[in-house]
Amino acid sequence: MKEDIEYKINEFIIFCLEIYKEKEGLTGKETYELFKKYKILDYLHDGYDVLHTQGDGWLMNDINEFLKIRGYKHKEKINL
Repeated sequence: MKEDIEYKINEFIIFCLEIYKEKEGLTGKETYELFKKYKILDYLHDGYDVLHTQGDGWLMNDINEFLKIRGYKHKEKINL
């Protein structure tokens, strides 16, 4: 049972990575590093119960707000 929810959470995180990547014109690696650096992966994992019920646009706005609060400068280059 726990494996099922972890699988769903991982699918959700991948979904968020993909739509953010497309919206921002980043590579997969850049997006992953951005999400890792600013702890978005943890945020999406821990908030799955609520976040997975939201639409694409809302999620992207929420992620951008999350990044802004943590000091991310939009389109900042992530050191890979």
